[in-house]
Amino acid sequence: MNYFLRQLSATLVVGLSLSVAQAEEVRLGFVSTDRVLKEASTAKAAQTKLEQEFSKREKELVDQGASIKSMADKFERDAPTLPETQRQAKQKQLLEQDRDFQRKRREFQEDLNARKNEELQLVIQRANKVIKDIAVAEKYDFVFQDAVYVNPKHDITDKVIKALNTPAAK
Repeated sequence: MNYFLRQLSATLVVGLSLSVAQAEEVRLGFVSTDRVLKEASTAKAAQTKLEQEFSKREKELVDQGASIKSMADKFERDAPTLPETQRQAKQKQLLEQDRDFQRKRREFQEDLNARKNEELQLVIQRANKVIKDIAVAEKYDFVFQDAVYVNPKHDITDKVIKALNTPAAK
């Protein structure tokens, strides 16, 4: 009988523990990183900053590319009438200019990508801080970024964007 009572009380304790654990609600949240990067004012400001920083170089590259193209078109038209040595010299000059242009374009793209990554990291760091602040303040147990499917009731992206867009978040 004593064994039976111990088993019964152990079962009751385990059952009560499980019911208490189930009664505790787990709060889940979700944030769409893409939306934050598109809609947050900090992300838009970073994009504008990059455009201003790189617009002059980009315009110079576009102008240089157009110049090389017009010289190549002129060379194609004039090549049959040019003496062989002059034609070869112009062709060599065009190849050197094109090689220089390709190098400058590649360097521009590398610099732009590096700066984009720097600015993106700053925006993501600020967004992560805001997400953590919201999660702590509203007692979320988990906040996920990017998922295949999320029930809209768990989406806190608008709260994050709003917090990032307020001057106090800066």
